[in-house]
Amino acid sequence: MRAETASFAAKAGPRLSWATASRLTLPAAILATLFVELALAERKYGIFGGGFGQSQALDTPPAIAAFLIALLACQALVFAALYRLVRRLHGRKADTPLFHFNYAFFVGGGAIGLTIAKYQALSYFSDAMSLQIVRNLGGGSLADALLYSLSEAGLVVIAGLGAAALYVLARFLLRRAWQGSVPLPDRYRIGAGRLLTGFFAAAALLFGVNRIDEARAALARFNAPLAIGTLLHEATDFDRDGWSFYSYPIDGQPFDGTRHPYALDIPNNGVNEDGIGGDFTFTGELAEAPAPVIAGRKRNVILIVLESTRADAIGRQVDGRPLTPVLDALVAGGSAARAAYSHVGFTTASLQSLFSGELAPVDDRQSLVRDFLANGYEVGVISGQAEDFGNTAALTGMRRGALFIDGTMLKDERASTFAAQGSINIDGKILLREFDRALGSRVAWARPRFLYLNLQSAHFPYYGPGMDRILAGDPIPRGEIALATRDRVERTYLNAIAYNDRLIGALIGRLRRLGVLDETLIIVTADHGESLFDDGFLGHGHMLNDQQTRIPFILSDPGVPLDRPIGLADMRGIILRAAGADLAGAPDGKVFQYLGTLDRPIAIGLVDPAGARTTFDLFRNRFWTDRSGRWKRHDELDEVERADADRLVHDWARERWLRHLRAGSR
Repeated sequence: MRAETASFAAKAGPRLSWATASRLTLPAAILATLFVELALAERKYGIFGGGFGQSQALDTPPAIAAFLIALLACQALVFAALYRLVRRLHGRKADTPLFHFNYAFFVGGGAIGLTIAKYQALSYFSDAMSLQIVRNLGGGSLADALLYSLSEAGLVVIAGLGAAALYVLARFLLRRAWQGSVPLPDRYRIGAGRLLTGFFAAAALLFGVNRIDEARAALARFNAPLAIGTLLHEATDFDRDGWSFYSYPIDGQPFDGTRHPYALDIPNNGVNEDGIGGDFTFTGELAEAPAPVIAGRKRNVILIVLESTRADAIGRQVDGRPLTPVLDALVAGGSAARAAYSHVGFTTASLQSLFSGELAPVDDRQSLVRDFLANGYEVGVISGQAEDFGNTAALTGMRRGALFIDGTMLKDERASTFAAQGSINIDGKILLREFDRALGSRVAWARPRFLYLNLQSAHFPYYGPGMDRILAGDPIPRGEIALATRDRVERTYLNAIAYNDRLIGALIGRLRRLGVLDETLIIVTADHGESLFDDGFLGHGHMLNDQQTRIPFILSDPGVPLDRPIGLADMRGIILRAAGADLAGAPDGKVFQYLGTLDRPIAIGLVDPAGARTTFDLFRNRFWTDRSGRWKRHDELDEVERADADRLVHDWARERWLRHLRAGSR
């Protein structure tokens, strides 16, 4: 009898432990993944306490409760649906420990791994980051953006191989442990009816939470609410205009495809198509001006664009020495803008604005290239990046000139082995070599030339093979770039700025030896700025602030009036006037800015003639003004702030309408 009891206990022990484990599989997966995601979201965004760069935080009990209830409901629904799916895929083995192991490993572990990878990919970006901004950073191509973000794919492969090895080992050990165990039936009996009930409950919760700003913004960080919200959005976008009961802003006209958030506001028709700022009023018409005539002596014009160069990097003292002595000398003997800005902080749209004089050109009908060709200039391009990236070469007409050398043509000499278009980076010394080959003789300058030169040195990760080490200390390796190493990051970046300055000095020396310097107008600017963790983030294109949008603008000619804020789109006219063209009009001192695309921005902004910025976050329906220093609804703004806000919205509608007219006249 005693032996039988011992035998029964020996068998019952493992059976009871497997039974307990089978009950814990689903709730453990829900809670473990939720805990990891909450911890990562709090660390990056400070969703509960607020943090560096966080624009909204959960700081009231109702918002916190609404967020947590909706999050838990969505998480439970998604993992319950996956539980049912994985059981079905296991067929006859659904009642064995193999199902529970696979569910925990692939669903639970996979979700945690993907979440960690997601936050690693977003580690340098702000809470304004969106799929559209990622696409913009990829030159309009989401595939290019993803390729660039996966430039360290070797680590992904290693992690994948490690996970596969771990799975094989764990399954081997598990197989030995479960031999002889009894069947483990489904403890939860998750049928279609329960899933449907859970789906409707989650739908109701998300519909309510969508109206609580802080809770909605927090939920947008999490995978399960995002997945369910996407399904609900597609199901309630009745007129298929891209907006629904579950989008934000919400579609106030769900059955009218011509009226929705971001709809083009047709002027003067009494209808407010986009629901913002009332009916747009517009006077005047789109007139296509002929190419400006450059009268008198035609000088050479060299336009140098510095990648990712912020205005405050020029004229600095580092280690007791000038960081940019060449550019400092150009400023001293020429002209410099008091305040110059990019309209949107990514390369392709910035270059298109610079060359066309428009925020978002639809073709190259108006372009510096066409302007100088029409005036008898030889036009050339020597660029360290791929100018076809984001369709820039086509929209600016760069290939119309006789000389075109860009990063794609030199990609075998690129600074990194990664070959995605957006990551091609050619060292400036190689560009000077190409200058010598194409333009290194006096005869090459027999006719006036317009030359566009693009220097990539200051592009992330701010150092590459062949760059001079001008500042003391080793450059920071890409893998060590982080907030904790901010000082080394900044120093590496500043070394790149100093290196570009040295390259410009070498170019000026060549022009002097060729005997053409005195008859050459040199212009230096940048496509956008760069955050260096000084605003909490690294990079560009996801915040409307001075770090990411304020840029240098320098001309070698003295006396050019540049005392009011200008944008990249203003520079075409300034350059042509400096070259001798008689152009009417002058910059009005206002600079319009946007995140995303002009038609569907995440945020828009306006720098006024005094340098004060007003910003409208369309997803939060809140305005920021430098006057108040905080986010407000339109009805909370005082009279002066409201006037600034209304001017911003009107200017956005005007720019969109002008682009629409240009597209219609192609």
